[in-house]
Amino acid sequence: MSDSPADLGAADLLCAYAEGALSPVEVLDAVIARAEAREPALCALYAPDAEGARAAARASEARWRRGEALPLDGVPATVKENLATRGVPMPLGTAARRDAPPAAADAPSTARLREAGAVIFARTTMPDYGMLSSGLSSFHPLTRNPWDLSRTPGGSSAGAGAAAAAGYGPLHLGTDIGGSVRLPAGWCGVVGLKPSNGRVPVDPPYYGRCAGPMTRTVTDAALAMRELSRPDPRDGTALPPAAIDWLALDGLDPKGLRLGLMLEAGVGLPLEPAVRAVVEEAARRLAEAGAVVEPVGPILTREMLDGLDVFWRQRAWSDIGGLAPERQAAVLPYIRAWAETARTLSGAAVFAGMSQMARMRDAALAATRPFDFLIAPVAPVPAFPAELPSPTNDPQRPFEHIGYTVAFNMSEQPAVSVPAGVTPEGWPVGLQIIGHRFDDHGVLRLARLVERIRPALPPFPVR
Repeated sequence: MSDSPADLGAADLLCAYAEGALSPVEVLDAVIARAEAREPALCALYAPDAEGARAAARASEARWRRGEALPLDGVPATVKENLATRGVPMPLGTAARRDAPPAAADAPSTARLREAGAVIFARTTMPDYGMLSSGLSSFHPLTRNPWDLSRTPGGSSAGAGAAAAAGYGPLHLGTDIGGSVRLPAGWCGVVGLKPSNGRVPVDPPYYGRCAGPMTRTVTDAALAMRELSRPDPRDGTALPPAAIDWLALDGLDPKGLRLGLMLEAGVGLPLEPAVRAVVEEAARRLAEAGAVVEPVGPILTREMLDGLDVFWRQRAWSDIGGLAPERQAAVLPYIRAWAETARTLSGAAVFAGMSQMARMRDAALAATRPFDFLIAPVAPVPAFPAELPSPTNDPQRPFEHIGYTVAFNMSEQPAVSVPAGVTPEGWPVGLQIIGHRFDDHGVLRLARLVERIRPALPPFPVR
């Protein structure tokens, strides 16, 4: 195990600061040193700001000395590039926006971290327009997985997943519209929460779009949610403020819990045996602890996934199609080839595709209704080669790997990826826990139970 402060969780850091055993400045220095050592291989960061972060760490250190510490004071954090950070451009992962202007204001989630005293020292990478589950981008260097540099960290919160696994501090903020927090969390062996839609305010809101924490532990995810879930008037879809004791994670009695085990999504890539084995072992351990685990049939159909694909293509083409030819040419070829097919779509086809998103929502809610939680794989395959944009490498079949995740964006349910085991090659596998709408705290409590009963996991790769 590493003895670097860069590998300490947020909860441990806050205790160490309170006791005077560590200072925010020395912890930030350790995190920056870790990032500088790993970045030539991982390429997880965008626009690092060591000078600004050190000033924030010094201010945090002074608050601790005065006894005026904030809730996350001095905890190093990163923010995904598509979440606005005041003064930093947002190219959205694409060279077509290489000269994007600096953001005028912090996004809601960025603002909540800053208000809580977290030290934001860098932004993290993403693929073009956030439309890939990989670290491939026309703007950023290729982001790789710390567990195996030949593998992808996943996406679109690619840099956030890699940074969390590599020990670039404890708190990392990503976004998820079809699996973009949970997929990299699963493939990088970290915790990734997609909250109920509206639990964490976003600006602008969009169908299925959420912001959520990526951390090494469930406790740290809960610490982040305590701050991220605070209200912001810019999100007209935000949930009302709720009095949630986010850190009350232990004590969930599994006896009698009804868990639906979904091993088949219904469409997309088949579940690989190594992934199935980890998920089935997690289900077995939960059953041994007293939960009632029952099989759940597939919830997605080909019509649902293809309809979503049509709608998303049109959405992407509405961004790309209006660009000047030289800008269009700068978009990642895979994304451009995918989006260009929307040129000939009719309004009726796009509306029909959008209607399938509603069918997806209804199917997800119906599948969950008889149970306290669903459990499922996060992805049907382990992390795939880093150079590929998707497991199929086919822009006409781009979403064959999101069958276990995307429906719960459309249904607005909370879902978390928690590390559950590794494949024979040592690649991480995440277990997905899905709760009823608004039961964000519940999915974290069950994830905490999984942390306690899962088999021992290998230490995080720090070199």
